[in-house]
Amino acid sequence: MFCCLISTGCIHICHQRHLLRAQGRRHIGWLGVGLTIWTAAFFRDPIRTTPLNPKLVIAPADGLVTMIAKVPPPPELAGPDGLTDFEMTRVSIFMSVFDVHINRSPVTGRVLKMAYVAGKFVNADLDKASEDNERQHFLIETEDGVRLGVTQIAGLVARRILAFVREGDSMGVGERIGMIRFGSRVDVYLPAGTGARILLGQRAIAGETVIAELGVDQAVAGSAQ
Repeated sequence: MFCCLISTGCIHICHQRHLLRAQGRRHIGWLGVGLTIWTAAFFRDPIRTTPLNPKLVIAPADGLVTMIAKVPPPPELAGPDGLTDFEMTRVSIFMSVFDVHINRSPVTGRVLKMAYVAGKFVNADLDKASEDNERQHFLIETEDGVRLGVTQIAGLVARRILAFVREGDSMGVGERIGMIRFGSRVDVYLPAGTGARILLGQRAIAGETVIAELGVDQAVAGSAQ
């Protein structure tokens, strides 16, 4: 009788182990499915409808506008052959891991210069990320000779900045210029005399949202509701 009880107990324990293993495999399987869906969503590239007014500056990235500030241009783009050495309005758009990460040209123009800078991977939402983090600069000149800068900045999770264009390439407004993998930020340096037409805390849509009008520096008021 005692032997039967031991045998029954062993069978029960083995059965429980098999059930736990099967449940573990199912959980791992569902985790894999979830990661596959999330990765596919991350690399999505939706069609966007872009305004074609040559005076408008369009958002280069999806995400939240976290900073609008008067700052000097990046040293990599400054100088007589680049952006002015005077302060410019910088609009920073932070992309979470859930946003579309394809970046687009804010204007129609030509890439005069590109400058890649290796760096750290601190939180891209911090102001110092524009100087410390890995980044890719674009100097763009419009058909009217107006110059502005765009900077892709890697973040905490991002480990790869990809550029789809090269120096000398011409591109239309809203055209895809690159992407940053897994959470990051894009800065736009507006030319002198141009102010932001977008607000802090507003969500931008790459290729669609107007962030400025060239030559217009008029304050925009708004309220969070």
